[in-house]
Amino acid sequence: MLQDIRVHARLDDIDPAQWDALDPSGYPFLRHAFLSALEHTGCVGPGSGWQACHLAAYADGRLCAALPLYRKAHSLGEFVFDFAWADAYDRLGLSYYPKLVNAIPFTPAGGPRALPTTAEAAELHLGLLRAAIRLMERDGLSSFHCLFPEEAQARRWSRESGMLLRRACQFRWHNAGFAHFDDHLATFSAEKRKKIRRERRRVAETGLSLETWAGREMTPRRWQAIYPLLADTFHRHGHRPYLNQAFFEEVGRTMGDQMHLFVALDGATPVGAALTFSDSQTLYGRYWGVNGQWDCLHFELCYHLGIEHCIAHGLAAYDPGTQGEHKLPRGFLPTLSWSLHWIADPRLRAAIGDFVEQEALWVDRYAAQMARHSPLKSSTP
Repeated sequence: MLQDIRVHARLDDIDPAQWDALDPSGYPFLRHAFLSALEHTGCVGPGSGWQACHLAAYADGRLCAALPLYRKAHSLGEFVFDFAWADAYDRLGLSYYPKLVNAIPFTPAGGPRALPTTAEAAELHLGLLRAAIRLMERDGLSSFHCLFPEEAQARRWSRESGMLLRRACQFRWHNAGFAHFDDHLATFSAEKRKKIRRERRRVAETGLSLETWAGREMTPRRWQAIYPLLADTFHRHGHRPYLNQAFFEEVGRTMGDQMHLFVALDGATPVGAALTFSDSQTLYGRYWGVNGQWDCLHFELCYHLGIEHCIAHGLAAYDPGTQGEHKLPRGFLPTLSWSLHWIADPRLRAAIGDFVEQEALWVDRYAAQMARHSPLKSSTP
């Protein structure tokens, strides 16, 4: 049983080496450098609606387990949508915010949500989970949520704690041991294969040059050219960017080997870019942006080049982010994602539980429908 559990309002209060040693997989979004950069650059913290309250457990003075936690004043930047739940609280004269969230801010990528990330740490995780629920109850918060955990962790936490298990559908690519991009295309039906080749040919006909830049190669001048492209995607949808340039510059310095940018240049000028992170198994697509109208450039930067990168580096999967049925014709197949929810009010817990059960039926039907529209040959497993 965990005894010495502390709440930290800053990740810098926890030793980076001890934190990272608990994740031998190198999952990028649990790295101390990633989470602390969010705090250093003001992306989370005062005024952001994300207030860190990380749980850390110690044995003999050394970190032995941890759970990144945030007190949330809104539901923005989570990508597991609970605005209707907040509205239900409001209609009953209750406050849904603040709530407690175990998540990677602004990052809808599945993965471990507690340290250590080894299978043997399951009991430690449950101890942290119970401590988080106690913290929620102590502070009178409406709810506790865990967003985008791995399936095994989600099911165990739900079974052991009674948290509501919610599912959604994303699209991911899986490497079947391909040696070349053409091997990947060989699994497609003839019609779909021709479409991909036509997309790539149209990009080639623009005359743009395509390059891959590692985070360690990014200079302030390069970020000054790239960041406005990434930010413009948010502006076009009427949103303020969640992450600022200072965050990307810091993470590029500290996690340069895990950051990759696929860049399109018109001469020497970047006109499009897609930013990704990786660990030893998976490439994670995160942000993209473009200046001008370039036929099929989105598909090239965000999907085809990422698949080529996975094949070249022996990565098993490519997680390009949330939503997007347009990913399906490019070889990204429907995959369930998960979240967990502890609702304090018993009336709303029952109502939300009913909703989650009905929603699961719809999600399963949707995923099955999308699978029937797979571009892969019917003989492909």
